[in-house]
Amino acid sequence: MIRSFNLLIFCIILAFSCTQASAASDLEKEKRWSEQIGDDLLVGESVQLEAGGTPFMGIFTEASDGPTGRAVILAHGMGVHPDWPDIINPLRSDLPDHGWSTLSIQMPILANDAALEDYAPLFDEVAPRIKAAVRYLSEQGNQTIVLLGHSLGASMAASYLGSNGQQEIQGFIAIGLSVTAVNDKMNSALALEKIRIPVLDLYGSRDLAAVLRSVKARKKAARKAGNSDYQQLEIEGADHFFVGMEDSLNRRVYGWLKTHFVKKTR
Repeated sequence: MIRSFNLLIFCIILAFSCTQASAASDLEKEKRWSEQIGDDLLVGESVQLEAGGTPFMGIFTEASDGPTGRAVILAHGMGVHPDWPDIINPLRSDLPDHGWSTLSIQMPILANDAALEDYAPLFDEVAPRIKAAVRYLSEQGNQTIVLLGHSLGASMAASYLGSNGQQEIQGFIAIGLSVTAVNDKMNSALALEKIRIPVLDLYGSRDLAAVLRSVKARKKAARKAGNSDYQQLEIEGADHFFVGMEDSLNRRVYGWLKTHFVKKTR
């Protein structure tokens, strides 16, 4: 009887341990991404950040004409890296020419065959990474920090801002943001109900179905938050990755940043 009970306890602990292990970011994959792209960067420099004792990669690019006190943190989409050629590389490389330093960070990732719902536990790893990025940029002298996310990265960023971080982050740009009811952590509508800093909710007319289906829900959530500085913008002809429309995306993002955070000169 005692042996059977002990065996049962062992199995429970083993199952719990396996669940915990599978719920963590794939650090080996992160390391491979870092090694593959770190030495081949044409714009910016690789920096190592740390979240809760776990190192992770960032790519920092200073504003072209020197420090301006303004910076953007970029959070990529599902399963990729901080120099991903769609959305992330064009923005992180272009914004410095308009007076914004950029720090693109490695978000928690899983294996390539992971489903969207498998990412739910990884949302717990987001806050320490964004806080580390904020800390790094603050040490560089940046007082104005905007958080930008694409796809799952936008959902992770929204979740972070809905829970904390609105004192350290002055604005939020969500590109291709969707709403999923897998659980509350991944439900961007619930997060938007708590976000009161300026928000640009940007998507393409040919975006993913999940993004287009939730357009009204996202707007309704922002109204519920009483956020009068929420703007939703559809880019005609753009798909989820803005393929062939990178310049249009960059102009929209920079224009919004300039309107909200760059003092006008007389």
